[in-house]
Amino acid sequence: MKIAVDAMGGDFAPQSVIEGVLQARSELTDVEFTLYGDEAQIKPLIDDMTRLTIVHTTEKITSEDEPVRAIRRKKQASMVLAAQAVKDGEADALFSLGNTGALLAAGLFVIGRIKGIDRPGLMPTLPAINSDLGFNMLDVGANAEAKPEHLHQYGLMGNFYAQDVRGIQKPRIGLLNNGTEAGKGDELHKAAHQLLADDLTLNFIGNVEASELLKGVADVVVTDGFTGNATLKAIEGTATIVMSQVKHAIMDAGVKEKIGGLLLKKSVGGIRDKFDTSVYGGAVLLGLKAPVVKAHGAADGRTVYYTVRQIHAMLANQTIQKVIDYFDQQNSPKETD
Repeated sequence: MKIAVDAMGGDFAPQSVIEGVLQARSELTDVEFTLYGDEAQIKPLIDDMTRLTIVHTTEKITSEDEPVRAIRRKKQASMVLAAQAVKDGEADALFSLGNTGALLAAGLFVIGRIKGIDRPGLMPTLPAINSDLGFNMLDVGANAEAKPEHLHQYGLMGNFYAQDVRGIQKPRIGLLNNGTEAGKGDELHKAAHQLLADDLTLNFIGNVEASELLKGVADVVVTDGFTGNATLKAIEGTATIVMSQVKHAIMDAGVKEKIGGLLLKKSVGGIRDKFDTSVYGGAVLLGLKAPVVKAHGAADGRTVYYTVRQIHAMLANQTIQKVIDYFDQQNSPKETD
């Protein structure tokens, strides 16, 4: 299998990208990497080119670029070339730490949607206090507006991912809503609830509230992109602030408190590790014809390593092909007697 890597995406590219790729290469012996970017910056970071290929380009998409315009005008940008390689069958998956909107655009306009999928959804894996597996949530920003059918499709795609990549035999699918009762929410959520409940292929557990997410109430949480993005930012911000406050409460206190802090160091470290999202890899743009995965722009080599492992699991289990086959079957003409 071959992964096309946008080596110039992210705040610390190409350093962090190459660090993670090299670590993953030593473990995943069946993976080849094509690195798209400035060879003058990339090559000095690599001692051994085994299973690595560099495609040189100095053009890149920045965080300030307007996504769709950048994809259409910067034809030689590292992200665009990597996406084109996937479309042409020269690579099996695309990975980038770059501009999220541009990556979504590259996925849609270059690689293309799966037939039958109305709108791809962006799906990260987030921590849960009662499980090392965390939970998936989609959509978290690919589409601000949604229809009931979109949320149903998110549930289906998230179900395949949770089974294949996270190893959950019967994932619990929940619909993020403002109450757990079936009749809660606006017309969108009521209709989506009905579609999910009627689909017997899903282990749909009903509505779930935001206050229960980190308790691991569901394995896959379905929501529209606007609500999902707001929820994601609230979770990330809260976790950062809480850990920062704990640290300052100990460091700014007196001698007794600092001694207590030393005694609690291992426990506090355990909490920090529980909310370390780097071990879950990146956010997957589900609904495209190939795996397209986005890691945070400030990600380090460790996050890149785990993201490559995540992509490897998707390719090894043929997760996207299963989604394609499922929707092909759903869209094929039904035989009549």
